[in-house]
Amino acid sequence: MLSLADIRAAHDRIRSGIYRSPCPPSIPLSELTGARIFCKLDLLQRTGSFKERGARNALLLLDDAQRAKGVVAASAGNHALGLAYHGSLLGIPVTVVMPRFAPLVKVATCRRLGARVILEGESFEDARRKAIEIAERDGLNRIHGFDDLRVIAGQGTMGLEILEDVPDADAIVIPCGGAGLLAGVATAAKAIRPGIRIIAVEPAAAGSLSASLSAGRPQQVAIHPTLADGLAVGRVGDTSFAIAAPLIDRVVTVGEEAISQAVLRLLELEKTVVEGAAASALAAMLAEGAGDLAGRNVVLALCGGNIDLSILDRVIGHGLAVDGRRWRFTTWVTDRPGGIATLTAVIAEAGANVQEIVHERTFTGPDVFSAGVVVTVETSGPDHIKALRDRLRDRGFIVRDDKKDDRFEPADGRRP
Repeated sequence: MLSLADIRAAHDRIRSGIYRSPCPPSIPLSELTGARIFCKLDLLQRTGSFKERGARNALLLLDDAQRAKGVVAASAGNHALGLAYHGSLLGIPVTVVMPRFAPLVKVATCRRLGARVILEGESFEDARRKAIEIAERDGLNRIHGFDDLRVIAGQGTMGLEILEDVPDADAIVIPCGGAGLLAGVATAAKAIRPGIRIIAVEPAAAGSLSASLSAGRPQQVAIHPTLADGLAVGRVGDTSFAIAAPLIDRVVTVGEEAISQAVLRLLELEKTVVEGAAASALAAMLAEGAGDLAGRNVVLALCGGNIDLSILDRVIGHGLAVDGRRWRFTTWVTDRPGGIATLTAVIAEAGANVQEIVHERTFTGPDVFSAGVVVTVETSGPDHIKALRDRLRDRGFIVRDDKKDDRFEPADGRRP
C-alpha cells in the first residue's frame, strides 16, 4: 500500500514548506541509557510537531476543485495545527472539528492561522462524526490524522531524513498512537536499511497497538488519562496498522511515571521541552535499558513539543519527587516556642532545603501539646533522603514518609 517511492515523492513535494529538522547525537542521554543516542528534533517544526509533514502532503495532492472547496478534519491538537498552518500557506480553506475539551490555546492558534474551528461533543469520536457529516454535506475532502495514505507518506519523510543524518542507525524508537508516524517511518527505514530495528512505544493508558498485534487486527481499547495525550488513541488505524505491523521489531509499553521522568530528563539534560507523546521514546529506553542495543546507534523520534506550561510545571514537580530530589514527610513537634525551629535546624544540618511546611494543630490527636507538621524538602537524591530521615529519627522525631496524600484517594482506590 505504501512504498519508498511514495515517501520519496512526498519528500520532494513538501520540502519547500517543511523545516529540515536536525538529528544530533546526545552525549548525556547516551551516558544515561548505554546506547549511542541521536534525537530527531521534529518538535522544531513551525507548529511544534511532525504532523505538518502529512498535512502538507495531503493538501498538495488535492486537485484544483478540492482545493477551492477546502478540507475538514477532526483533531484535538497537532493535526489541526498542521492543517491550519499549511492550509493558510497554500490558500486552501481548512475546517477543524475539535471536542469541547480541546485546549483553548490550540483552538485560538488554529483560528489565528485562518482555520474555521467547530467545537463539537465531549470526545474525539463526537468530533470525528461531525467532521464526516460536514465532509458529506459540504463536499469537503476529509483528511484523517493517521489513517490516510497521503498523511502516512508525509510522516514517512522523517525516516528519510533520519537515515540521511544517521546512515548507520541500528534502531529507531517511535511513539505510537494511531500508528501513522510508525507506519511511514518504518516503511522508509526498512526499505533503505533492512536490518534496522523498529521499536514502537505506546502508553499503558492507551495500549491499542499491543492489543492489535496480539489479535492480528486493529482493536478498540479503553483510554485512560495520560500525559502522552497525543498517543491517546483508542484504536489504531486500519491502513496504518496494516502497513506498520509487519515492520515492528518490538513494542514497549510505558507508564505515566516513566513518561514524566523522560520529560524531566530531556528538559534537564538536553534543554529540550517535549510533550509527553514525544518523551515516551526516551521513556522506553529508560524503562527497558539499552539491552542488546548497548553501544549501538539509536534514534529517538522526538516528534512534538506542544506541552501545556501548567502541565509542565506539575510534571517537573512529579519528576523531581520520583527522582528523590523532592521529599515530603510528616512528623510531630512540641507546640511550644522553638518546636519548628528545632526541626528546621536538623533539616539544615543534613543539607536539605525546606520548600514548604504545613502546620496542623487541630486534627493531630489528643495530645494538645504537640502539632503535626507536613514538610516538603529539596534533596539531592534517594541517599540524601535516607540520610535526612536517619538524622531526624536519631534526634527523636517520628517520621512518616508521605509518597502521596491519602486525603485525595477515593475509598475504593479508583480515581474518576
